[in-house]
Amino acid sequence: MKRKILSLALLSFVFLGNAQEKTSVVEEVVLQGNRMDIPFSQASRDVQVISREDIKKLPAKSINELLSFVGGVDVKQRGPFGTQADISIDGGSFEQTLVLINGVKMIDSQTAHNMMNMPITVDAIERIEVLRGAAARVYGINALTGAINIVTRKDKKPFVAVDLFAGSSFKSKEEGDGSGIYSGAGLQVTGNYGDEKQNHLFSAGKTTSNGQRYNSAQEGHKFFYNGNYEINPQHSIQAMAGYTKNQFGANGFYAAPGDKNSEEIVNTSLFSLSSKHQFGQVTISPRISDRYNEDDYRYFKDKLDVARSRHYTNALMLELNGNVKTSIGEFGLGWETRLEKINSSNIGDRKRDNHGVYAEYKSQIGEKLLANIGAYVNYNSDYGWKVYPGMDLSYALHQHWKISASVGSGQRIPSFTDLYLNQKPGNVGNPLVQPENAWQYEANVKYAKGNFGVQAGYFYRDITDFIDWVRPYSGVPYSPVNFGSNRVQGFYSRIQQNFSIGESHKLGVKLSYNFLSPKVTGDTNNQSKYVLESLKHQFISGIHYSINNFNVQIENRWLKRELNDAYNLTDLRLAYQWKAFRIYADVTNIFDAQYKESGAVPMPGRWYSLGLKYVWN
Repeated sequence: MKRKILSLALLSFVFLGNAQEKTSVVEEVVLQGNRMDIPFSQASRDVQVISREDIKKLPAKSINELLSFVGGVDVKQRGPFGTQADISIDGGSFEQTLVLINGVKMIDSQTAHNMMNMPITVDAIERIEVLRGAAARVYGINALTGAINIVTRKDKKPFVAVDLFAGSSFKSKEEGDGSGIYSGAGLQVTGNYGDEKQNHLFSAGKTTSNGQRYNSAQEGHKFFYNGNYEINPQHSIQAMAGYTKNQFGANGFYAAPGDKNSEEIVNTSLFSLSSKHQFGQVTISPRISDRYNEDDYRYFKDKLDVARSRHYTNALMLELNGNVKTSIGEFGLGWETRLEKINSSNIGDRKRDNHGVYAEYKSQIGEKLLANIGAYVNYNSDYGWKVYPGMDLSYALHQHWKISASVGSGQRIPSFTDLYLNQKPGNVGNPLVQPENAWQYEANVKYAKGNFGVQAGYFYRDITDFIDWVRPYSGVPYSPVNFGSNRVQGFYSRIQQNFSIGESHKLGVKLSYNFLSPKVTGDTNNQSKYVLESLKHQFISGIHYSINNFNVQIENRWLKRELNDAYNLTDLRLAYQWKAFRIYADVTNIFDAQYKESGAVPMPGRWYSLGLKYVWN
């Protein structure tokens, strides 16, 4: 199947190479840093962007599914409809990737299993920025292998979007799990009020599914608000709030086969208030934010007095970011404080503080060289002081050619679960575990002209004090240790071409390939939970075709993990636009592949969905 898809994509380039190419004018995407915003065309790091137009085309209904089409990003889902997923980048663990919403960190100090419990509907997203590599200089702690920033819409005009969808595998439910067929449905409503001085974005969503297997039913609710108000051209205020509740059967999620009748309920709330002030060439942006999470894990959903775990986690964050533009370049400075605490039935009452200071300098040297250098100085109440420097360079060889190189460092603070969990006989924490530290070196070359682009790069990452959950033999609990070093070499390449054939036909092709070669040094006599679970090969191809108001998008993913068999997934979306209505049909996993992404959870086979979206402007 991989050869067929690759051949089809390459033939598209060969036979359509002489087609009429129509270059479209696209507004420059500005990447949102904490202190300095950088136009996408000037980015020295490897950054991938999922645009609003991409989101509209892709056969996806959740953030988890959208990210699965990004090269280098490994999405390990435990079910459809955004039930739960672990996100990692370039062979790292799910704890080593930082996810943000409009620059606000979604770090969950209990466990990163809950990090993707987000309140945003797909229609509320303007774009998703994926930055690969150790990025403490840009985002602080826990951006060890990369960061994902979800940017919401800031439309200046009112709109309302209503998206209703339903789907099924048309397979009978398993014995003992009720009757009928596996099915699910969702409703998302997104609205915006805006004018030249303000915008207020609201969204709400609900998904429900009776599960693709025994005890895997899911029900989720989302509510989100983001507001921006311009007092005058120099001063503005931003506010954000969200709440999400996700309840699902957790059969095989963490402790198979004993957890066959387990259930989990996760509630997450988010609040942020910030402002931006410009005084001549100086910009200052203070922000206060809070993320609160409740995790109720029921090992036996019908026996709540046995093996039940309840966790209440809160993180209060205070930030002050600024930059100043001078004749010799732009300087960025920032400070942040993060106050974390947890009250838990099997972790106890714990708290810790984290304080960080940023400094960054960006300068254009001559007409072709762009340099960005800086450091993040961190103090943690449990681990003391650490310094994490980094540097990015890019050089324009030609109008269309650019080479870039970067070196960066990062840190991942152990979670409260790593340190203090007492969940015998399954898992026991280790209070002696130390933070993970990483250095990453990368170089890439990029060519872009009109609607054609190609990029290739190489990176080397060295993580010291790598944390892994291990045990000497079956029957004793897993416990985390600083396993040793985890060194990963990787190569990636991407190519994209868009064609306009006449006035009404358009064709687009995307290809990406990622190869990872990890090497772990340490005690290999123990049984490991996470080591060598990373991707080794990842090949993603996508073809989009449109004629007038009819659109077809085909996405293919071929993945091979270190210790598991390869599998191939092909997804399809057909869509037709009629006035304000958009009718779409998705077929997920067309060839009914049997595969697992995480733990002992078989993912759904072939799944059919039908959706109707109405947009009022």
